[in-house]
Amino acid sequence: MISLTNKTSIITGTSSGMGLAATQLFLKLGATVYGVDISPVPSTLPTHDRFHFHQLDLRDKGSPAAVVHACQRTFGPRIDVLLNVAGVMDGFHSVDSMDPAAWERVLAVNLTVPALLAGEVVRVFRQQQQPGGNIVNVSSRAGLSGAVAGAAYTASKHGLIGLTRNIAWRFHKEGIRCNAICPGGFNTGIMHSVDMSRLDQAALETVMPVQALHSTGDLKTMPQPGEAANLMAFLASDAAKEINGAIVPIDRAWGTI
Repeated sequence: MISLTNKTSIITGTSSGMGLAATQLFLKLGATVYGVDISPVPSTLPTHDRFHFHQLDLRDKGSPAAVVHACQRTFGPRIDVLLNVAGVMDGFHSVDSMDPAAWERVLAVNLTVPALLAGEVVRVFRQQQQPGGNIVNVSSRAGLSGAVAGAAYTASKHGLIGLTRNIAWRFHKEGIRCNAICPGGFNTGIMHSVDMSRLDQAALETVMPVQALHSTGDLKTMPQPGEAANLMAFLASDAAKEINGAIVPIDRAWGTI
């Protein structure tokens, strides 16, 4: 089994889905976790001396820096891992039907916040006594395809892949790794972030045949968040020390088509 003992980790999206599963797994594997979410801490996360929860909206000005500084005040100056997990879905809107405010919201949560958080932790990684650290970004199958989601979500997840690769190369000589995972359809509840009454039905119909190649829509047979958490834990561990700049699908071969 891999170990994350003594690795101080900031995890966004802690309250549900992959962020919750990753938080639970990281604690099990020995990590110290500073969890962040706009929603309250779930009851499934018990009180733990290696866990602290911070509820806030990371889109608020100064929030990424505030989270990093608060983590250091809580657990000490060193930070080893950032998991950028938090994300929101769009309503499958194409460019001619999307609301500019919805575009800004999706891009802010899915791309701008991860970039700003990465910038804050990279500064810490470079300056700490033993330089180095690890970022894992949660992109999506939509980061590798234009045929599975709306314009805003697709653009945000493509952008996150570009960000991942840029960080990996820019700092690869400084002991800093950055990788991304690209989940297919998982039972995470991300669709709760969508106003179902405002879906772009015409655009949705164009992606449904592609979606159907991957999932029947039955929640009982969909991959569970814990499977993605396992991959994030591996990439965050020393067992993956030679993996940097990788974009890793986890989609039951959906990405092969």
